[in-house]
Amino acid sequence: MRALLAAVALFAAAPAFAQAPATSATLADAAKAPTGRVIVDGATWRCEGDACTATGGSNQPATRACRRTVAKIGPVTSFSYKGQALSAEEVAACNAG
Repeated sequence: MRALLAAVALFAAAPAFAQAPATSATLADAAKAPTGRVIVDGATWRCEGDACTATGGSNQPATRACRRTVAKIGPVTSFSYKGQALSAEEVAACNAG
């Protein structure tokens, strides 16, 4: 009976794990998108065209994560870190370095 209850608890918790906040960026120039994966502060980035997504990564402010990511993959037009989207002003500051 305990095993059944444990299985039910794990099954009920599964959607919480599957819906982690997204980390994503839109590149300013899709032609300069990196091929393969790029790791920035533990986050693994993959790009298709101008759309890039990441999994994992260390906990840090979204603005810092943006600056560190831009340094590796290039300027962005939008950036969202673990569900926190940066404003247009924050993205501009991120691209400026």
